[in-house]
Amino acid sequence: MNRYLILAAAVIMQMCLGATYSWSIYVQPLRALTGVLQGTAQLPFTLFYFAFPATMVLAGSFLPRLGPRRCAMLGGVLFGSGWLLAALGPLHFAFTALGIGLLAGVGAGFAYIVPIATCIRWFPAHKGLVTGIAVAGFGGGAAVVSQIGGVMMHRLGLTPYAVFATCGAGFMVLVTAAGACMANPPGTEAERPRPLPLKRIIGTPFFWRLYAAMGAGLAAGFAVNANLKDLQTGGGAAAGVAAVALFALANAAGRVGWGWQFDRRTTDGMIRANLLAQAGILLAAPLILDTAAGLWAFAILTGLNYGGVLVIYASTTARIWGADHVGQIYGWLFSANIPAALAPLAAGYTYDYAGSFFPALAGLGLIMLAAALLTARRGDWSDEAP
Repeated sequence: MNRYLILAAAVIMQMCLGATYSWSIYVQPLRALTGVLQGTAQLPFTLFYFAFPATMVLAGSFLPRLGPRRCAMLGGVLFGSGWLLAALGPLHFAFTALGIGLLAGVGAGFAYIVPIATCIRWFPAHKGLVTGIAVAGFGGGAAVVSQIGGVMMHRLGLTPYAVFATCGAGFMVLVTAAGACMANPPGTEAERPRPLPLKRIIGTPFFWRLYAAMGAGLAAGFAVNANLKDLQTGGGAAAGVAAVALFALANAAGRVGWGWQFDRRTTDGMIRANLLAQAGILLAAPLILDTAAGLWAFAILTGLNYGGVLVIYASTTARIWGADHVGQIYGWLFSANIPAALAPLAAGYTYDYAGSFFPALAGLGLIMLAAALLTARRGDWSDEAP
């Protein structure tokens, strides 16, 4: 099988799975329809990032047994079904929260790890770059979905629920079809690496330092992404929708760029650079977010840095533990999404009670500085498995 066909299918699959990154364009329309608060409107996004990583922990163990094709296709069916269920939101907001949050999150958990683990096997000499390309669609897809959703709601006058139904049907077809293309290199299907003992993974300080650093980067990205449309002081809807698209495109570009650099740099240096760059942007937010142009610059810069989070830690897993164990170990590391998923809720409720997002952004910036200091400690950074 042509490995570039597999890579193309991986990008298509990830473009669909990343649709939840466009969530902020639905927040205000849903608030107008349902009367929920800003924080409550973030429940689907937050639930997604609980269900998604929790399922990935299990999927990492199932992947060698189910095989990449069946695992990806199962994820596609569940993910599309979740968006279709969310279209029943007019009956109760819980359908939207459970559909996009829970069911789609479970589907993404089964599908997401497949293209990463599969493509690393096909391109072993370029772990960082191919991981960045494979997951770039996860960020870039949100740019497409946000524009489609924006046109359907603001120009065609449709409700968010109509957008959910349309997207759900499309996602089910596209992710399932792309998943059917997933396959390991010839001669490796029979190779089922023995899972590493759990103590060897999570029983080391090295793992928890990675976990803390990844969690800080994810929390910052989630809080910005989920509330991005509303961050500008006095901003309009059009500027906010454009910012969501710019964040998504920068997110995709950042994954490729940081991945390309990862193959040429040390692990600890790349992680610290990513944390410090994002911390600086968040702490400077009050100086930036006073115009539409400032909002767009903020979206691009935070998107670029956030894109690095989703490639640096996956590539670190492959570099340290080996490509055969990416599915298992990255699943555990990816569970840092669960505590990080509280950040959009915290930022939303901060806005509800303080009238500003700046305290939340400043707090996240300080957390990232602390994580950078944690990774600066000498010790067990190495290319050897812990």
